Amino acid sequence: MYICLNIPMSKIIITYSDSCLKQAADRISKQMDIPSIDARTPQLINAVEADYSLQLSANGLSFVSSKKNHGAIRCDFVSGSHRHRRNHGGGKGQMIAKAVGVSGKFYPNVLDLTAGLGSDGFVLASLGCNLSLLERNPIVYQLLNHGLEKAREAALDDIELAEIIQRMTLIQTNSLDYLNTVSEDNFPDVIYIDPMFPPRKKSAQVKKEMQALHQIVGADEDASEVLEKALNKAIYRVVVKRPSHSDYLGMIKPSYSLEGKSTRYDIFAKQKIPK
Repeated sequence: MYICLNIPMSKIIITYSDSCLKQAADRISKQMDIPSIDARTPQLINAVEADYSLQLSANGLSFVSSKKNHGAIRCDFVSGSHRHRRNHGGGKGQMIAKAVGVSGKFYPNVLDLTAGLGSDGFVLASLGCNLSLLERNPIVYQLLNHGLEKAREAALDDIELAEIIQRMTLIQTNSLDYLNTVSEDNFPDVIYIDPMFPPRKKSAQVKKEMQALHQIVGADEDASEVLEKALNKAIYRVVVKRPSHSDYLGMIKPSYSLEGKSTRYDIFAKQKIPK
């Protein structure tokens, strides 16, 4: 099992809203070694006194604080912002597409070492890239995995969505451990890194859900080491997503950077992207 960096497992439960969801909840319960409780038995939930719960319902899997200090965190590739960006996101003109090297003739195989809730991975997959998504945090992994499962169900009536989700492969593992297993014959075209860092002191400007995600994951203290190893494992380039005006990761200067209003992509070029 991979550790939950900032929250003790003893403070988390999983609940299910209907008996038809019990089997799925029990599977997650076993994987994470946390109690599985019927949401229709509040007395049992209260007796556990958990600070957080993974709530499984017909709408999907959500991460919820019992203190209600943030909204429910859920991974949804079918509706909302993901659907809007898929339909109106700017295609290959998006900065992330330029950073990774997507073109009309080149759709790289991308190894995403810090999948999170899969937002960037979904964008790249929607542009035609094949993604291997790594996530070590068990809570975030479960949220992303369930989001992909719900998307596969919706994709039965949506051919375009089906093609996108087929390009996304999720693996629960530590990035450093995984990179150690990658042989030269299996180097990805591009390695993508979006490390989690502590929120800025003026955290009121950060959405409560993002603050909660920081609390779940903690800072990726090994991000610099991950970058150093990744530089020897990519064929064409390594891309690091950073907040604008922040230092280079590990103080390693990239080949060049693409600057946005709030985000910067540092590109470490290994060789020229195919045209």
